Amino acid sequence: MDVPASTTKSLRVAVLADSDTRWKWGSLTANRISPAESDIRLDGFLLRGRATPTARQLEEVGVRADSLREVTAVEFLREMAKEQYDVLVLALVGGAVQAMLHGLAHAWEGRENRPVVVTGYVGVVYEKLADGLLLRHGADLVLANSRQDADRFQAVYEGVGADASSVTEVALPFLGGTAYPAGGHDPYTVVFAAQPSVPESRKDRTYLLNRLIQHARLHPDREVLLKLRSKPGEHTTHIEELPYQKLVQKADPPANFRLVYGHMGEVLDRTDLLVTISSTAALESLHRRIPTVVLSDLGVREALGNHHFVGSGCLASWDQLDAGHRPSPDAAWVARQGVAAGGPPSGGASYEAAFDVARFRITELLEAETLPALAPYYTPVTAPGYLPGILARHHLGPDGSPLPGAPAADKEPSPVRQIVRRAARGAYRHGVQRVAPVIRRMGEL
Repeated sequence: MDVPASTTKSLRVAVLADSDTRWKWGSLTANRISPAESDIRLDGFLLRGRATPTARQLEEVGVRADSLREVTAVEFLREMAKEQYDVLVLALVGGAVQAMLHGLAHAWEGRENRPVVVTGYVGVVYEKLADGLLLRHGADLVLANSRQDADRFQAVYEGVGADASSVTEVALPFLGGTAYPAGGHDPYTVVFAAQPSVPESRKDRTYLLNRLIQHARLHPDREVLLKLRSKPGEHTTHIEELPYQKLVQKADPPANFRLVYGHMGEVLDRTDLLVTISSTAALESLHRRIPTVVLSDLGVREALGNHHFVGSGCLASWDQLDAGHRPSPDAAWVARQGVAAGGPPSGGASYEAAFDVARFRITELLEAETLPALAPYYTPVTAPGYLPGILARHHLGPDGSPLPGAPAADKEPSPVRQIVRRAARGAYRHGVQRVAPVIRRMGEL
């Protein structure tokens, strides 16, 4: 039966992202927080820089935009000044969020109607909490992926005398997928989720690789997979100085060991044991109730990010895993992280309800006659020795206006990157699809 036109509202949403992971978070979040029964037009903007996603990385995310193009900060601000969007999601590193907030405040000066501005984090927040949060202050909604993060975010804002009303509890937008089957898989599959920057040293990365290969040798009946984020030459949210692909060339892994790429959700579909240092993949795995281990081999340290998992019941070493250890997560800790919170791990009602407050707040803001001007905590008065440098990196002056002579586009990318980027745009130009509200209510997009 056709849905009456009056029940469907057209919603124009823009997502500005600066890496593959942040595009994934931003585009999925845009759909999850949009008011129910909305007919979304999703326009994607990729901020030109080191980590601009390739076509393969964009395809791996699995979200289609109605349009997608690469922009500089100044180009994006000019676009926002002339186009009328309902919601804008800033899926960027903290400094870029702050620059865009000031740039947008200048671009929208004197405008009665402006988009609702949303920002947040792509995963676990385990470092630079105060710095990253204050750089995101000024958005209408600052999304926290769990109750724990929401409490911490509010405490930071209140602690410096900033308005904390923007902090809104949600959940990671990419959770979902099928629950771990009671009988497991055949063959039993162990997956190590690698991270581009953790650990950093060759010694530590070689150690982890050797232990993974050793586990494969000790358990020839198991399939042992090294899940990699990017292929050689690609960049991600974090710089990878020593890719495992290079390190493994000097090893002699057994036949049951191999490298895999692709969508993390698809890899988890066949995983019996997820092992990592501190990847957000651990939360995806726990949400599905897949046995999950956060390694303690290199210590439990803030520099590694695995300190976040203290109390989870997931910390263990390779020695323990080799001996057959099976982790048992702490239910209270898991629930406080916003995963598998009292409902089915397949993205059922309780998980979907995690976005209800954000949807309600955005609906309220969209229905308001006017919205106040964006007002970040950092200003030339509160941070005169910090803010100007952040803005200047994006060719903006202290008041958020483009600096005189600021290029509309930075220097042209190399011919190879131009080809890749044209391919990326082409991949989206063909096969564009709308993400319907009914799909948003499913566990995975």
